[in-house]
Amino acid sequence: MAFGQRVQILRTRRGMSRTVMAGLMGMSVSWLKQVERGEIGMPKLPVILRIAELLRVRDLADLTGDQSPPVDLFIGPGHARLPAVKAAVDAFPLVADREAPSAQHLRHRLDRAWAARHQAPNHREVLGTLLPDLIRDAQLAVRQADTAADRRAAQAVLSEVYSLAQFFVAYQPDSALLWRVAERGMVAAQDSEDPHTIGVAAWLTAQAHRDSGPAHFDAADSVNTAALRYLEPLLPDADDQTRAIAGALQFELGYTAARRGAHGAAWGWWDAADRTARGLPADYFHPVTSFSRAIMGAHAVTIAVELRAGGESVRQVNAADAVAIRSRPRLARHRIEEARAYQLDGQPETALATLEKAHQAAPETIRYNGYARRIVLEEVESKRPDRRRRAAALAAELGLLAA
Repeated sequence: MAFGQRVQILRTRRGMSRTVMAGLMGMSVSWLKQVERGEIGMPKLPVILRIAELLRVRDLADLTGDQSPPVDLFIGPGHARLPAVKAAVDAFPLVADREAPSAQHLRHRLDRAWAARHQAPNHREVLGTLLPDLIRDAQLAVRQADTAADRRAAQAVLSEVYSLAQFFVAYQPDSALLWRVAERGMVAAQDSEDPHTIGVAAWLTAQAHRDSGPAHFDAADSVNTAALRYLEPLLPDADDQTRAIAGALQFELGYTAARRGAHGAAWGWWDAADRTARGLPADYFHPVTSFSRAIMGAHAVTIAVELRAGGESVRQVNAADAVAIRSRPRLARHRIEEARAYQLDGQPETALATLEKAHQAAPETIRYNGYARRIVLEEVESKRPDRRRRAAALAAELGLLAA
């Protein structure tokens, strides 16, 4: 079947008129008609991805007929600072022309970077500014370490710098870079021999596997369980941050189980993570994962949403204390999960209002979130004029509508 025929069928199934689709594309109705009739060739990839997003096609093969591996459409726009971060990751300098900062100095810079990320509404802009120099300096510190202890300390910092970079690169259109960052972070963590650093790297690597789709769920679970098995004997004497990363790993197992539709396992791991959270100080907040007592309510919303339980999702929304979430990006992410809950429960008006709150908390978080973008695009087609106007305004803020 030709590309244009597939577009027409998928558009018709969505109940979307040519006028609406062409308008959302920023193109003319006659252009879309020509595409569907096969009078012009298949568009370039960015246009195909735009069509796929509007028609909510998860696998590009459904649109193009290509039987190559599916392309995940939950990808946001490329940030302006992505090339600079990529250049720092890809660089391989063999000769040092300066003295590396100490691991302690780098740790202070890294701690400030994490704090800035949590406080910033446009956190990718903040990270994109800080990361290139952090990456280069941490790499240099590893190369210039004089003793085994110094090298392990530098590797721990380098691994966490890569963890910070993964937050920046995630959901941007460079999956190869994401995997390079994740794998380098894991290698540096193992070389550091630091339990907390290993746990953080495993937590992010497991997420990268899980977000790659159901075929990678087993790999996500394998990384998670191996890290927990390594950490568990150390936990009785561990500090708060190491116990917190163990709790974050427990929740990740529950998250993946929910993606599988395994209700018992999903809530079982949430219970385990909740017990770990209750063993932490009431005001503790993990600087990388946001793991804390306060986050467990948000995690419960995510589990219920992934299990497609609309009523339970809204119940968990009402039970969660969003105000207690101290990270702006994490609060925005929670608002998006709340919106998914309301959408599942047949409350589109509330879902849209909740996405507006997410945008107020951290615009970049919602801009790069595929679930949020899809909900907004659905509401752009709402039969309610007031809701359609609000959705269109939010879509314009997110860059989903052509200027």
